[in-house]
Amino acid sequence: MSQVPQIRIPATYMRGGTSKGVFFRLDDLPEAARVPGEARDRLLMRVIGSPDPYQKQIDGMGGATSSTSKTVILSRSESPDHDVDYLFGQVAIDKAFVDWSGNCGNLSAAVGPFAISNGLVDPSRIPHNGEAEVRIWQANIGKTIVSRVPITDGQVQETGDFELDGVTFPAAEVPVAFKDPADGEGAIFPTGNLVDDLEVPGVGTFKATLINAGIPTVFLNAAELGYSGTELQEAINGDAEALARFETIRAHGAVKMGLIKDVTEAAGRQHTPKVAFVAPPTSYTASSGKRVEAGEIDLLVRALSMGKLHHAMMGTAAVAIASAAAIEGTLVNLAAGGGKRNAVTFGHPSGSLRVGAEASLVEGRWVIDEAVMSRSARVLMEGFVRIPGDSF
Repeated sequence: MSQVPQIRIPATYMRGGTSKGVFFRLDDLPEAARVPGEARDRLLMRVIGSPDPYQKQIDGMGGATSSTSKTVILSRSESPDHDVDYLFGQVAIDKAFVDWSGNCGNLSAAVGPFAISNGLVDPSRIPHNGEAEVRIWQANIGKTIVSRVPITDGQVQETGDFELDGVTFPAAEVPVAFKDPADGEGAIFPTGNLVDDLEVPGVGTFKATLINAGIPTVFLNAAELGYSGTELQEAINGDAEALARFETIRAHGAVKMGLIKDVTEAAGRQHTPKVAFVAPPTSYTASSGKRVEAGEIDLLVRALSMGKLHHAMMGTAAVAIASAAAIEGTLVNLAAGGGKRNAVTFGHPSGSLRVGAEASLVEGRWVIDEAVMSRSARVLMEGFVRIPGDSF
């Protein structure tokens, strides 16, 4: 019988927005996992409990959903303009794969609180009472995020009365600003168009807004797909044919956006792009039983993450929604009624969310100065994770 001893690694299990993940300080990882590569990926997969053919992640910290199969590595930033470097790894559930191609906007809200509590922010920048501004370098996409963390008696304040649809209990509000969220050199629309005709062989041709802001996202009209935009998870995730169709659309969208060269490469890039569908506001009942009235929202949005309809909304996709809504003529803007906008409230499966963005046309190219939303974050458990010593 194999007698491989377990090793233990300092870690914190945190909720950020509507996601959960295992947070590590870079310096606490075993030396082989402090650099990108197979050792790091294998370690993180073993911590989360992947790959798991049962798709339950019973032997790990993952929760068997895209929202709970996440890891974060943080370190003090070497840049004088930032406090902390933030690296996000989306762990596949049933495959041996960690996707480093994008950010997690929800967990971004937990980065500031973790960084302060773990000594990664200069104490001189933290007030005894008030808000601490944490400047975050998002290493996956090379962008700046600014988080405002409430502080009480010199400690991160986690409790409060801020309510976030998709999260059961209230907590302290953490405003998060995503600076210049467009991917690349202002290439918000990689095709140069606000709306494209996306041809998907064997499926159809769809109007699509292809945007790189927050995270690369393919926006479609719900009606063209045969949906109302009020769907909850079971309506999509219980339909294997629908999921396969969305994945095919996503793959062809990725090619058109220049993210991959061939649709066969999409399987190795599960985290990006996202695919979402929009519709004008309609009243519906959210997954919690809460009634969302048409008059309370500007539009409906449903988005898929890692092959399944998300239970609420990914934070990075919310940035894409805010950015697209701010630009007249996109499918998101049109679903919200068109016209100039700097904020929208959209309905998602768990309720609604307000997001804002400022867009401007500079020398013929659209620029997003920043996108802002409020989230909350909380430490769920801290201490050590244990994995077999031969896991990596």
